[in-house]
Amino acid sequence: MYRYETHLHTVESSACGVTPGSEYPAIFKSRGYDGIFITDHFFHGNTRPSRELPWPEYVDAYTRGYEEAKKAGDAIGFKVFFGIEENFDGDEYLIYGVDKQFLLAHPDIPHWTREQMISWVHAAGGAVIQAHPFRDRPYIKMIHLHPEGIEGIEGINTANTANDNLAALCYALRHHLLIQAGSDTHDKAKIGEMNGGILCEQPITSSRDYAARLRSGEKPRIFYPEALFADMPGVRVHLPAEICRDGRWEALPAEEIMNWIAAAGANAGEAGNQPEGIIRQIITRLGA
Repeated sequence: MYRYETHLHTVESSACGVTPGSEYPAIFKSRGYDGIFITDHFFHGNTRPSRELPWPEYVDAYTRGYEEAKKAGDAIGFKVFFGIEENFDGDEYLIYGVDKQFLLAHPDIPHWTREQMISWVHAAGGAVIQAHPFRDRPYIKMIHLHPEGIEGIEGINTANTANDNLAALCYALRHHLLIQAGSDTHDKAKIGEMNGGILCEQPITSSRDYAARLRSGEKPRIFYPEALFADMPGVRVHLPAEICRDGRWEALPAEEIMNWIAAAGANAGEAGNQPEGIIRQIITRLGA
């Protein structure tokens, strides 16, 4: 099996990044990975390049972290792939299968909607995964779930809580969504036993290759640290939520989310610890 990191940020292109892109390939290669996807925060997210730059200059600055990582990876025979993490209203999306030329060819990206993002990326042969859909952070005021038109969700993000991840897995099970896992790495010092990612029987040859597999319905196997879910109590969702159904946003009652969790066999609310093996059971049911 081939091992990949799907969610990673660099200091050059993400304002919250700590580690230069050039330092990642050697670290991940030494840990037995076969490749990494650089998914820096894009225009509407926590991007580092100034949004005041002319579009071609912004794109040049934005892709710098990936380009430095790619150069270092090529030097040691390690695969580095290009990706994007785009934000709308606290809901973020991982994009695979597009490249710098795609960005340069779409100067209207600063004004795109979620639907335009999905349409334009698909037209270019790319794929879209909603990242950490149940992330609970002070800067997020509402959970926005967009199951329509995308390839799947990030079912496990090891930089997020067990609570947020289990809610995401139950959501994926209810809506029959493909899942992937990733570490959301920002800092080389935090690369350790708590990393997660995907496993593939055949090597990924390019970001476009991975996107094509996702679009064909191929389900990557995932790996994650079992310790992430140790002694986990019942799932709680504190933030209000809405979901896109038939192209329209509607309120998503907390009771409905709790029903998803119960239907998956997990404990909700203030219940005791989760049933033994429930995480693996849900992941197995999801085919991941």
